[in-house]
Amino acid sequence: MGMSVTISAATEQDAEQIFRLQYLCFQPEAALYGNYRIDPLVQTLDSVREEVARDCVFVARLGEEVVGSVRGAATEDGAAAIGKLCVHPRLQGHGIGARLLRAAESALAGRHGATRFRLHTGHRSEGNLRLYRKVGYQTVGTSQGADGVPMIVLEKPASTYAATA
Repeated sequence: MGMSVTISAATEQDAEQIFRLQYLCFQPEAALYGNYRIDPLVQTLDSVREEVARDCVFVARLGEEVVGSVRGAATEDGAAAIGKLCVHPRLQGHGIGARLLRAAESALAGRHGATRFRLHTGHRSEGNLRLYRKVGYQTVGTSQGADGVPMIVLEKPASTYAATA
């Protein structure tokens, strides 16, 4: 690759790159479900800016370019919701997604005291499910996305993260 990919907390200046990357990365997901109204594709730039300011957001950078991102937020039940994990298609399969997840998990467990991590992915998203299971997530249920896509709910105890960090 030449340059190495670095993981860091997102800044306000990253919002536009995150927005564009998210739109690119979630196109195949939308095609898989025949639904181009999934949340990552209809989210506004202002909404991404709000998430960067409010939530736990990390980016992967290759030089100045944002090539990956993930978001997390503490929830009322002691869990932390992790979502919108995306890595530029040309860099997928190099462990960047797992590194982004670890960064978010570490911050959410440390700063926010999360006892477990929760994420949702579409029921046909085999690549996502493979990654999440590989890093310790287990299926705990199903739900229906606001966009109508059937989702699989996965969780991982925060203690699992501490033991593998």
